Amino acid sequence: MSKFALVRRPSPRLADGLVTHIGRTPVDVELAKQQWSAYVVALEAHGWATTEVAPAPGLPDSAFVEDTMVVFRDVAVIARPGADERKPEVAAAAEAVRSFGYRVVTIQAPGTLDGGDVLKVGNTIYIGNGGRTNLEGIAQVAAAFEPLGATVVTVPLTKVLHLKSAITALPDGTIIGWPPAVDDVSLFPTFIAVPEESGSHVVVLDDHTLLLSADCPQTADVLRRRGYEVVTVDISEYIKLEGCVTCLSVRLRDAPTG
Repeated sequence: MSKFALVRRPSPRLADGLVTHIGRTPVDVELAKQQWSAYVVALEAHGWATTEVAPAPGLPDSAFVEDTMVVFRDVAVIARPGADERKPEVAAAAEAVRSFGYRVVTIQAPGTLDGGDVLKVGNTIYIGNGGRTNLEGIAQVAAAFEPLGATVVTVPLTKVLHLKSAITALPDGTIIGWPPAVDDVSLFPTFIAVPEESGSHVVVLDDHTLLLSADCPQTADVLRRRGYEVVTVDISEYIKLEGCVTCLSVRLRDAPTG
């Protein structure tokens, strides 16, 4: 399997990024830059070839590149962010993913979609309907992906910014999440509760290895007991902006040109 990841350097204005469900606290931008570099190194150390999307110094949230798109098979759906301040982030990301040979579909108004609201588990695509992604955006994703064999499931979202702020999935398809952030656990065929909020966010590096924030050691122990290798990175400055390990990259497995 070829593994590529799109990443984007943090803006010098990162500290001005949007916050919605938490209080604003000071962000150390220089530390955030170091943390971003360490995150990229962790991806590359586990076989992911990284491509940088053109930086956007004037866009505070642009490091959260995952929100710009959703990819399934050979189609990339380019997001239309729910926050107007973030809409300019998508153009350069679309150009980057197009260079990999993906067919590109763009969410049209009045639809809105943030990539962080989308969790793919095999051919099932869970999409959070909350503050940033609306039902029209979800319908447009379904129209793009269901002909390719996907099943789209709408998930109510009221307690956190994005769906992947509440849940992600292990390589075997098991959903993991922090219960206080999840509206309806019954939507998921398998669900494991984790003891820390950041523990609900994992990046699958390969079938045996998970990338996890360094601030959830109890969850790391839970996952190790399930047989996974756990790689941790410090992303404290991004957590202050409601970010997590998934937000900082778009993972492209078996890209059309890969």
